[in-house]
Amino acid sequence: MTENPATGTPDLDPEDRKIVTLARSARARNGVPEGAAVRDETGRTYVAGSVELPSLRLSALRTAVAMAVASGAKSLEAAAVVTEAATATAEDLAAVGDLGGAGTPVWVAGPDGSVRVRNEAG
Repeated sequence: MTENPATGTPDLDPEDRKIVTLARSARARNGVPEGAAVRDETGRTYVAGSVELPSLRLSALRTAVAMAVASGAKSLEAAAVVTEAATATAEDLAAVGDLGGAGTPVWVAGPDGSVRVRNEAG
């Protein structure tokens, strides 16, 4: 990962930029606190927003991972979440790690789409 000297933010490859853009779109389109996207081992993407029902609460990232699993994904290459939070939660990183393995990159971006940090699933 390189950093853009003009902005101080990470320069992402086009596929990682795509999942950040998809996550941002999900957040805006659904009017939810978080949007997320994951890319599986075949390059397919799964996009989700956070779920807040009286009997079910899921972060956007855990929802996207669940969608990937339900669709038959065997692994993840990368994940992205757009949120007000400064970093991904331990629970989100664990969910990505369960499917993608340790070290799977998790990009955390602000509502404007600017990437704040690269976490790794553990």
